[in-house]
Amino acid sequence: MHNDPRATATALLPLVGGPANVVSVAHCVTRLRLVLADRARVRDAELRALPGVLGVVEDGEAYQVVLGPGVVGRVTEAFEALLPGGSEGAGTGTGTGTGTGEDDTADALARRGAALKARQQERNATPLKRGLRRVANVFVPLIPALIGCGMLAGAAGLLRNLHWLPGLTPALTALSAAFMALIAVFVGHNTAREFGGTPVLGGAVAAVVVYPGVAQVTAFGAPLAPGQGGVLGALAAALLGTYVEKWCRARLPGTLDVLLTPTLTVLVAGLATLYVLMYAAGEVASAVGTAATWLLTTTGVLAGLLLGGLFLPLVMLGLHQALIPLHTTLIDQQGHTVLLPLLAMAGAGQVGAAVAVYVRLRHDTSLRTTIRSALPAGLLGVGEPLIYGVSLPLGRPFLTACVGGAAGGAFVGLFAMLGTEVGATAIGPSGWALFPLLAGDRGLAVAAGVYAGGLVTGYAAGFLTTYAFGFPRRTAEAGPPRPEVDRPGTGGPAHDAAPERGAR
Repeated sequence: MHNDPRATATALLPLVGGPANVVSVAHCVTRLRLVLADRARVRDAELRALPGVLGVVEDGEAYQVVLGPGVVGRVTEAFEALLPGGSEGAGTGTGTGTGTGEDDTADALARRGAALKARQQERNATPLKRGLRRVANVFVPLIPALIGCGMLAGAAGLLRNLHWLPGLTPALTALSAAFMALIAVFVGHNTAREFGGTPVLGGAVAAVVVYPGVAQVTAFGAPLAPGQGGVLGALAAALLGTYVEKWCRARLPGTLDVLLTPTLTVLVAGLATLYVLMYAAGEVASAVGTAATWLLTTTGVLAGLLLGGLFLPLVMLGLHQALIPLHTTLIDQQGHTVLLPLLAMAGAGQVGAAVAVYVRLRHDTSLRTTIRSALPAGLLGVGEPLIYGVSLPLGRPFLTACVGGAAGGAFVGLFAMLGTEVGATAIGPSGWALFPLLAGDRGLAVAAGVYAGGLVTGYAAGFLTTYAFGFPRRTAEAGPPRPEVDRPGTGGPAHDAAPERGAR
């Protein structure tokens, strides 16, 4: 089942309540994202025990099944194919549960993680954070194309530098650059869909941002440049268009709505984009690029320390995807984002901390099994199974993992201050999976060397600080930890509410 996407999808469907319980299906780089009609119909324990499932995260309206990069796309496709008929997935994949007892330490840690995550979700339900998640939902579907085009851009650059296959290089360059040239249209389409408008109208309004003819339009005393404002301008244009469309549909009768609503949407939002939004978004985008460059060249060590050290809490809260517009803006402007390699160091600290837990708690067979299952995904930058299954429930290892991330970020930031810039041509992967997407002002080899040094620093710092300070003395001496958690039936979180667990 682990290697068969259709079998995994067939087993998942009844565990999430069957076809009638699935409202919508989507996926990002690592997670199958489901909007469910009734959360209570999900059989959590059996789902987590399913081979191939790395864990589960509940974030707002979405129920997210962590499957890992590459696998998630194939499973999502197979899962969607089961929905129209609904009969193929019914009655299968029932499983037998986790089969672990109440005294299993890993299960106790998982329940404790569930309680921690529930409290974080309560504090996280603010209008600002919900808005950030909606903006993230606009960009998450674009990540596969960004990865693919980034890989082709890296291959084209390598061939160009080595003077190999000169006839193929222009073709690869065209393939990698075409999507970025039209990314504003896709952003506009997704923005309208996310905020309740007509997707094609959002794309039409945003398309003006990249239309070559805007060079003939003058705004604020200067001619516009095609692409000015980038994805931020497209986002603002489509959002305005969505509100104009809703206003028109609420006031125009049906006969006029068909003709006037699309016309007024494109006209009003389009003119506002040309004469206000493109200029304003261009200034903001320029400031983002300038600030990122200044931050690393002037305060690289401090910037790396803070970004690498604070990224795990952002992942824990599900807010890390709100950074996607910044990454996309930098890639659009500079060809790569200098922020992602710094943030990726957080995963290195998490891996180092998990290895330290594995070494120190050698008598805890259950927890060590969880770590062994989740560690390969962690090395590839998928950190949630280790966060919610190991470090966060234990408490101290989560903090020492942040220390490891800070150390790795400071290492990469130091080289930025010394004039060696390391960036990523696409977003999504991190950890070892980021190597093919690296870029820098001194070539791929130097960028890869600095990034590898940061990973090693993060691994080492996360391991050493966790090994030395990640456990109370009595825990280290007594063997397996026994966290204070509420048992099912005593008013505490039930086993079914457990967060991500490594696949077993």
